[in-house]
Amino acid sequence: MSISAGDIISLSQARANLSELADQVKAGAEKIVTKNGESYVAIIDAQRLDYYHQLERERIHLLLIEDASKGLADISAGKVKDARSTLSALKSRRTTRTAI
Repeated sequence: MSISAGDIISLSQARANLSELADQVKAGAEKIVTKNGESYVAIIDAQRLDYYHQLERERIHLLLIEDASKGLADISAGKVKDARSTLSALKSRRTTRTAI
């Protein structure tokens, strides 16, 4: 859904017409409320907000699956290091740097 100029309202207009704005939003509109000429908050339907949150959770899960797949591919390709020796090497590098 695209935002039109009529969907951008000032905070004072939003205060004065909140009930009417809520009805418009419930009917499918989204409103951008401005304060001092800059975007401040958005008014959207609660169900749409839930949907946006669900999409974000799904996106995070897909990114985690992608990272896990890359890790498994690295393991299959032999691109692995022992965690203890890698951590020890990092600690010794830090110690060397702080000593200088």
